[in-house]
Parts: sequence; structure tokens; C-alpha cells
Amino acid sequence: MALPRKWDALMALRPDVAVISECADPETLAEKGIVTTLDTCEWMGKSRHKGLGVFTFNDYHLERFEPFAPYFRFCLPVHIKGPRAFNLLGAWAQNANEGNTRKNQLGHLSRAMSRYDAFLRDGPSFIAGDLNNNTFWDKLGWRMNHNTMVAKAARMGLVSAYHEMRDEAHGGELEPTHYWRDRTKEGPTYHIDYIFGSQDVVASARSFEVGTFEDWVGNKLSDHVPLVLEIA
Repeated sequence: MALPRKWDALMALRPDVAVISECADPETLAEKGIVTTLDTCEWMGKSRHKGLGVFTFNDYHLERFEPFAPYFRFCLPVHIKGPRAFNLLGAWAQNANEGNTRKNQLGHLSRAMSRYDAFLRDGPSFIAGDLNNNTFWDKLGWRMNHNTMVAKAARMGLVSAYHEMRDEAHGGELEPTHYWRDRTKEGPTYHIDYIFGSQDVVASARSFEVGTFEDWVGNKLSDHVPLVLEIA
């Protein structure tokens, strides 16, 4: 929320592509001085103040993939064009709403991955955003288990950049991405934000960083910290 207040902090990361959850729509951002164009921002949401945005900067541009399936909230497929072209499924996963139950139903993200299977297999691809899930919460037989999504991504040739580059197991992450409720280092904290990418691209990545508590939560910018992946 309140992206204009955090815009300078985002720009300090010098992004080429940014996936932002709980983001206002382009018209609302423009009212606050953040001007985008049709080929630098794609957005989806039910409230103009709170949706999912994908932004491009520098020499990068984007185009929404068609046919687009808006009923998967919030899963936004875009073609990224520029010095390095790739496909991106931006995501802000809603794991328990509108009658969904973690036990009996697949989440919007897992179903969107099936819907966009060919899109995600067509050259270098990424899934990135707040997935609101972790294998820590998995339960035997539940359809919305995070490991189900991880296995589906693996069949598409996509792996989590954090886990590949930190050599840590899902569910055993040492660095949290979300400082929930109390917004303190002591917790509760969770690792629920991810960048999944084509395995060869992740293997050749230059760097991967998780934002610090001090820079983002301690400064009252967000209860999440950013993930920053630099690819060759």
C-alpha cells in the first residue's frame, strides 16, 4: 500500500522490472505524481487502491499476454521486452478467499500456472511476487500445499532463486521476507515472497539479495522486504 511514499526507496534498487503487490492502479498513481505508460505498467485488481502491478524501467517495456484470464486473482502474465526478453507471471496469491479452502481446492496461482503453461514454457520465464505460502504450513492431502506449486514449477523448468542460490530447503529458510503483525525482528516472521525462474537463467544469475529489516520494516516502509535478482 501507499506506493508513492515508497517510490524513492524502490528507485534506489535501480530495477529494470518490478512486481508490486497491494499496489494502486496507474490512474491513482498518476494523481500522486507517478506517471506510467501502456508499455511500462500493467495492473489488475478489484479496488483501484489495492491490486497487483508490474512495472518496467530503463530500456525495458512490457505487454500483457493474450488471451488473458482475469478470473485468476491476482496473476498477471506479461511479455518483458528489452535487452533481455522473457515471460513473467506476476503474482499476489490469495490463498483463502471467496470460498476457497486450503484443504480442498487449488489456489488461483496453481490454476493460473496450468492455464499459462505454454506461456511459462516458452523461453526464459519467471513467476514472482507475494505467494502467501510456504511448505512450513503444508498438511498431508491438502491441495493448496506450497510444495504442490514448487513441484509444478519444477516440471516447467522453474526453480526458486532464493533456494537455489542460498542452498536452503523450502520450509527451512533462514531469511524472512515478511515481518507479520508486530513488525519486529523477533517475529512472527515468514518467508512467503519468491522469484521462480528458468533453471539455466537462475544458475547464471549474478546476484540475489533479500532486503533488510532495517531498510524496509524498521523504516516503516512495509512489513515485507524486497527480493532483488540480477541476471546476466
